[in-house]
Amino acid sequence: MPGKFELKKASNGQLYFNLKSPNGQTILTSEMYKTKPSALNGIESVKKNAPVDARYGKKTSASGKPFFVLKAGNNQVIGQSEMYENEKARDAGIASVKKNAEGAKTADLTAQA
Repeated sequence: MPGKFELKKASNGQLYFNLKSPNGQTILTSEMYKTKPSALNGIESVKKNAPVDARYGKKTSASGKPFFVLKAGNNQVIGQSEMYENEKARDAGIASVKKNAEGAKTADLTAQA
């Protein structure tokens, strides 16, 4: 069973999406978008770039926690992971995005308050 994208509206009116694994855990969160077509384009970009190893940037936060970003072909960040306890968990998160993004359906939750 693939994961799913959840498209949501932030409190400031902008849109963003989360990629959820089949167990419901958020594995990637997008940047903010001003319009729904832009956000949907971002989802397509995640699907396209998720299988490509070179699109992942492995990073460490100021507090020392590993995380990753997913970049488009133009090197723009299209999504970021949560903070992980260790590099092994971060790498499992990357594997989960690769596994779940391509076949994921999109649930549009923007109409919900």
